[in-house]
Amino acid sequence: MQQILFFFIRNKNFLLFVLLFSTAVFLTIQSHSFHKNKIVNSSNYITGTIYSIKNNITGYFSLRNENNLLVEENARLRKHLEAYKELAISQSIDTNSLNYKYKFVSAKVINNSFSRTKNKLTINKGKQDSLTIDMGVITSKGIVGVIDNVSKKYATTQSILNTNSQINAKLKNSKHFGSLIWNTKEPNIVQLIDIPRLAPVKVGDTIITGGKSTIFPEGILIGSVLNFSQTEDKNSLVLNIQLFNDMTNLEHVFIIKNNDASEIKNLENNIENVE
Repeated sequence: MQQILFFFIRNKNFLLFVLLFSTAVFLTIQSHSFHKNKIVNSSNYITGTIYSIKNNITGYFSLRNENNLLVEENARLRKHLEAYKELAISQSIDTNSLNYKYKFVSAKVINNSFSRTKNKLTINKGKQDSLTIDMGVITSKGIVGVIDNVSKKYATTQSILNTNSQINAKLKNSKHFGSLIWNTKEPNIVQLIDIPRLAPVKVGDTIITGGKSTIFPEGILIGSVLNFSQTEDKNSLVLNIQLFNDMTNLEHVFIIKNNDASEIKNLENNIENVE
């Protein structure tokens, strides 16, 4: 203890300088928006770089699992491709003239939170990869979330494990629609609300995206019905959904770009302005 006191006494002038200098820098940043924005952008870049380095190290030890996922993804894509070929041949479709509505960009998750009420992910793609806000993020097993912030090289994603998240979803078999939310209790269980009371729901039914927005195409996997119950007013059902994704263990994702999103939004905005 005495040595600590001697240290402060010997270096009191230097420590006082550091304190005053730090206070001056802090006040300058707080009172000038330009300096504040520069500091925030630099912090985001540094944080993204650190997350990327950490993820590169940990990612090396999970290559086997990632290879298994890629094999599953390739098998699923090959199945769809073969079905598409048969359809194209039978209907004489010119595949060279097709305009694809959706574009997919692969990315790696470099940070992922799942124990908070407003969880987010950071991915290693950004504006330079044509990413923008409100793009959907998925894996080969199901949906992950929606991009809510983008920098030059990185982007953050609002996870479906976020109390602000509300995604259009439906029962695959009956086509009844609802809203997908999260009650913050379990990281791999979400809730589908606003399902009509008379909807034919069974445990094990598959839940998919409804396609009623420009973010996710229709039919993206979400999970299966774990159990369900009626609301207090007896007018609708609340379904607990076991996610197909393990939200605590995400490595590679796909970002969905809807090539028609701008046209659809402009049209809808024009209608709202007329009203």
